[in-house]
Amino acid sequence: MKKAVQQFMLGSVLKNEASVKNTLFAMKEAGYDSIELCSFMLHPMGLVIRLLTKAAGMPVGSGGSLDWNRLIDESGLNVISLHADLGSIEKDSHAICEEAKSFHTDTVVITGMYRFNYGDEETMHTLAKRLNEAGKNLKKEGIRLLYHNHNCELRKVNDTQCAYDILLEETDPSFVNFEFDSYWFTEGGADAKLWMNRLGNRMKLWHINDRGSRVSGSVITPILKTDSMELGTGNMDLVGLKNIAEGNGVEGVILESHKNWIDNDPVKSLILSAKWLSKNI
Repeated sequence: MKKAVQQFMLGSVLKNEASVKNTLFAMKEAGYDSIELCSFMLHPMGLVIRLLTKAAGMPVGSGGSLDWNRLIDESGLNVISLHADLGSIEKDSHAICEEAKSFHTDTVVITGMYRFNYGDEETMHTLAKRLNEAGKNLKKEGIRLLYHNHNCELRKVNDTQCAYDILLEETDPSFVNFEFDSYWFTEGGADAKLWMNRLGNRMKLWHINDRGSRVSGSVITPILKTDSMELGTGNMDLVGLKNIAEGNGVEGVILESHKNWIDNDPVKSLILSAKWLSKNI
C-alpha cells in the first residue's frame, strides 16, 4: 500500500520553491513515497479565493506559480492521484486528463461539491448521473475517476437512504469508484468500518486521520473538544480500519488534516504520523 500526503494539508508551508523542496524532501525522508495533488493549488489563484480559504483555516499557500512537475521529480516522490472539481472535468475533461498524465498518475479524484444540497434526493440522483458521465469521459483517455467524501454525504435524503447510499448504488463501477475518508464519516457519527466493508473493492484509496483532543475540559463541564490528531495519538481504531482497507485491496493510504497539528506545524505532524504508518503498513 502506497503512503502519501494530501497537498492541501501543506498549504501553510508552501510559500516558495525552497519551502516546497524542504517539505517534499521531509515527506520522503519520513517514509512517504507519494503526494496527492490538488489541481487548484498547482496554478495561480485569485485573491478572493485565497482569502476565503485562509479565513476557513485552510490556507492554500503560494505555490501556484511553481514548476510542480520538476519539484516532484526532484523529490523522488510519486503522484498517487490528482484532486479536481466536477465542474472543471465537465468543462474540459481532456485538460484534466493531460494534467494528470503530466504527473504520471491515472487517477483523478472529485473533492466533493460546493454550494450543494446533499439533503435533496433528486439532486443526489442527478449527481450520480453526472459522475457516471464524467467517469466515462475520463476513461476514454485512460484516466479513472474516484469520489472523495466528507461528512455531508451522511445527510438523509429519504426514510431509508443517505446521500452516500445513492452515490454508491447509482454510480457505475466501470466509471466511478471511491477514495474513502474514514475520519470524516467517523466525525459525522457513522461507522466507518461498516461503510468500508460495503465499499469493498470499489474503495481504491483511503484518506486517513485520527481523532481525539489535545485540550482538557473545564472543571465545571470537563467535556473535551475533539479534532484531528496525528495517527496513533487519537482514539480511532486505525488498525481495524487498516485491516479492512487491506482486505479491500486499497492501493494507497493518504494522510490529510487541516489544523490542530503538533506545534501548529503540518510537517512535524506528518512526520509523527509516519511513525504509525511505518509500524502498521
